[in-house]
Amino acid sequence: MIDLIVGLQWGDEGKAKIVDLVAKNYDIVIRSQGGHNAGHTVVVDGKKYALHLLPSGVLNKNATNVIANGVVVYPPQLIKEIKNFGHDIKKKLLISDKAHMILDHHIAIDQAREKLRGKNAIGTTGRGIGPAYADKIARVGVRMGELKNIPKLLEKLEHYYEMNKGYFDYLGIEIPSREKLESELKEWQEELGELIVDTTKYLWDNFDKNMLLEGAQATLLDIDHGTYPYVTSSNTIASGALTGSGIPPKRLNKVIGIAKAYTTRVGNGPFPTEDLSESGDKIRKQGAEFGTTTGRPRRCGWFDVVAARYAVTLNGCDEVAIMKLDVLDGFDKVKVCVAYEKEGEVIDYFPSDLDGVKPVYVELEGWDKSAHVRNWDDLPQNAKKYIEFLEEKIGTKIKYVSTGAERDATVIR
Repeated sequence: MIDLIVGLQWGDEGKAKIVDLVAKNYDIVIRSQGGHNAGHTVVVDGKKYALHLLPSGVLNKNATNVIANGVVVYPPQLIKEIKNFGHDIKKKLLISDKAHMILDHHIAIDQAREKLRGKNAIGTTGRGIGPAYADKIARVGVRMGELKNIPKLLEKLEHYYEMNKGYFDYLGIEIPSREKLESELKEWQEELGELIVDTTKYLWDNFDKNMLLEGAQATLLDIDHGTYPYVTSSNTIASGALTGSGIPPKRLNKVIGIAKAYTTRVGNGPFPTEDLSESGDKIRKQGAEFGTTTGRPRRCGWFDVVAARYAVTLNGCDEVAIMKLDVLDGFDKVKVCVAYEKEGEVIDYFPSDLDGVKPVYVELEGWDKSAHVRNWDDLPQNAKKYIEFLEEKIGTKIKYVSTGAERDATVIR
């Protein structure tokens, strides 16, 4: 059985909590795209774990964790995370030899480009994700498996730097010395070399086991189907997880979509339901809406049915988890966007261009004291009505309702 968890908004929906909650049912947990621009936070027994490259299944003692071919890996970050968890984590971690590496020059390029864009900056994390994926598509990237032959890799990189010297000079980027580069590569080989394998073959050899694919970022940040150009550099939807892992589509059993009970976004780009009033500030404060990776305050607003329905359809969701319902405790009224107004016309679909789009809201009665509720019958009546309303509008069963950060603060319907 192979299941998949995918974000339905602009990321930060709380995917890691659901992965952690259900990971006990799986033998293998797979991260299939993105890089250390993704931040997953898991809280277990009051202790908070911030993950950026490691799959969220690392807290399941029985699961093997796979960083698959679609991920871009910054070795220093991965080494740091492994050390934070203790080297025992290596016993249940595999890295694809086809996963591409992020090198320091990718980070420098990313940050220089954002600076040059000025007011038109995309709002990237500056972690080198886009430039690494760009090199991958241009067929000049470096894969993790190449750490097994450092002399050959050094020769390849020196040729790359020579070819791009003019561009590096223009951006003010210093090319590393051969000695520095060789030292770093040897360190990465020593720390990670034993973990690098053909994960595609490993997954194929283990189709008799239960697997969970864990998406990073989310649908509306997809490079093809998101709010371009304010998107990430990978395919974040369900089909991208299959490409990023080598798992055949017909092997997929179930897709679980994750959305917050409201909506947030980090960085620039359109956000129809953004609330810049005291209500948005209250959501941010109560939800502790600050980026796991960057610490940036997230833009906050109301649940967007139009975007959620679009994401549910794109991903073929079988069921949905609504996260952080408790953050809306204490509001007299809660808003839900059920349609858009664009150029004087009311539309119920998600357009390719969100410029000029205005939300059409309905208001529902608010509630209090949903925090830490474990059973559906114990939720406040208006909170249940809210979940049922969302379920009807997105057309998909809401299976999980999260009411707090702890693993067991979850209603399973």
